[in-house]
Amino acid sequence: MPSTLPKRRQGGAALIVGLIMLVLITLAVTAGFTLSNTNLKSVGNMQNRNEAVAAANRAIEEVASSLLLPGVDGSPSLARPLGTQSRVDINNDGTIDYTVDIAPPTCVRATKSTDTGGGGTAGPGGIGGSSSTSGSGLNALPDQYNSVWDISTSVTDAASGTVTAVRQGVRALLSKEQFEALCS
Repeated sequence: MPSTLPKRRQGGAALIVGLIMLVLITLAVTAGFTLSNTNLKSVGNMQNRNEAVAAANRAIEEVASSLLLPGVDGSPSLARPLGTQSRVDINNDGTIDYTVDIAPPTCVRATKSTDTGGGGTAGPGGIGGSSSTSGSGLNALPDQYNSVWDISTSVTDAASGTVTAVRQGVRALLSKEQFEALCS
């Protein structure tokens, strides 16, 4: 039996709606991919910065530990600290990852150490030392000075060439001769 219903002509509306949905899904996936790529780059940059700061801190520790070391004969060093350069292989693969340029440390301030016997001694800039210097008998020792040194570094990433600056203060106890030679 032949159909008596008239044939409806399809206008292609489903095809147009399908193509629009396909374009919208493609745009959403592309935006998600771009966003994840941006986040990955951001995390990578943060990791590189943290590695650069770690390299700078390592170099600063080396400088701080060698700051004012006694000479061969045991007498206090009166030579001004010099600027140095440190090359750091952060991942131990045999290649230099960071170059740390360390400016000559500068004595920012120094104050004479005193002991009141009751604690509460204050060093440079009000740095308290009651638990470590209270009753320590510093009055019986020769004149000594609490000094604060500024150590500035500039860290260059060998791979990207980016530069990060790191500054740190270091406290050192000086003899009277060192104080007069280095911090007067």
